[in-house]
This record gives sequence, C-alpha cells and structure tokens, in this order.
Amino acid sequence: MQLFRILQSQGFGVRRLCRELIESGRVKTNGVAMTDPESECDPVALTLSVDGQDWLYREKVYLALNKPEGYECSRQASHHPSVFSLLPAPLAERGVQPVGRLDQDSTGLLLLSDDGDFIHRYTSPKKEIGKRYRVVCKHPVSEEQIAALRTGVLLRDERAPIAARACQRVGEKVVDLDIGEGKYHQVKRMLAAAGNRVESLERTRIGGFDLPSDLEPGQWRYLEAADLTALAQT
Repeated sequence: MQLFRILQSQGFGVRRLCRELIESGRVKTNGVAMTDPESECDPVALTLSVDGQDWLYREKVYLALNKPEGYECSRQASHHPSVFSLLPAPLAERGVQPVGRLDQDSTGLLLLSDDGDFIHRYTSPKKEIGKRYRVVCKHPVSEEQIAALRTGVLLRDERAPIAARACQRVGEKVVDLDIGEGKYHQVKRMLAAAGNRVESLERTRIGGFDLPSDLEPGQWRYLEAADLTALAQT
C-alpha cells in the first residue's frame, strides 16, 4: 500500500497534504525516515511517526471516551463544545462517529468508531445491548420506586411498560440502573415515571465493558481485542 494512502486512511489529511508531509521528511515508518510518498509499505504492524509522534496503523479504530459534562456528541455542536474536540486531530478526521449518544449534561462511557458494522451492532435496538447508568436522583429512592423500575413503568407515548434489567440502590439518592432498549431519554423518563427525578447521569457500562477506573473525564483510549470481547457480552 502506498505510504501517502496509508496516511490518508489514518486521518492525516487529503492526498496533497499527506504527500507534502512525507516529502518534507516529517514521516517515519517503523523508525525509518521516508521521503517518497509512493513507497510501498505493508500496513500490518506498521508504526507511523508523524512529527515525532507514533501512531500504530489501525484499519478500523474503536475508542472509549469518558465524556465530561457540557459536551455534545455532534460534529456540528450548537451550544457546547463537541466531544470530537477531546480527540487528537487524526482520529477526529478519519471519520469516527459516536456509537450512540449522551446528552450534554450526561457523562461517562462513550464509544466511537469508524466501523459502520460495529456502530450498527451497538446502536440497533434489535441487538438489545445492555447499558448501566449511575443515577443520582433529586429525592431519596424508595423501595416502591425500585420495585416499579424492576417490574416496569409506562412512559409517555409508549404502549407497554418498560422494565429495567436490574436496579440496585447504592445510596439514599443513588441507583445503578441497567437497561437494554436505549429509547430517547429513557433513564430520565423511567425515573420520572417512577416518581423521582434525575439530577445526574453517568453511563458506566456497555455490554460487558466497564468504564475504566483510570480513565479520567475527557480522556480516551483505544479498545483492544480483550475490550471488544467484553463489550460483546450483552
């Protein structure tokens, strides 16, 4: 694969810019300086160095981001900064998309990828991918509210009650809530239907993958093979 095309695929810009990066001596492959944009390279296990920063070639990327409050899951953010501003430019430019969304006032685990099949799998309601949320409520959470969430509450514009997969109180006003549907504002609407109100909402798990404890708000990391295996546990 020609080197300039590899750079393009990894988000380093249009063809002309990638050729200029190589011709100006700013690119290395596996530690070797390159100046010919049309050099043939095997992308497997290839480490690119651009302006001194290393990037492992990845045909597709899978990312976990700890989304902070006050960021929008959109490239065309209107009232708040975009989550894409938290990513290095090459990752944002190669076309990663949020895998599902979190409201600007919600926080926690957000997946991003440029793999269309992966995005479809983890956003399709038919797949029923489980998600866990740490919910801080306005009022103390009663046993009756926990029972209602577990057995099912009727949301506006829904024909049948919707039940949490699991609901556990972890504080007077705090619950861990597991759902599988992913309807619009579902957690907030469920708590309202149970007679309470959400004050803050953090997504802590998708499938079998937990938000890493060492991933601070605003930080991201690649999902590796073991993470993708955990994620697939619905």
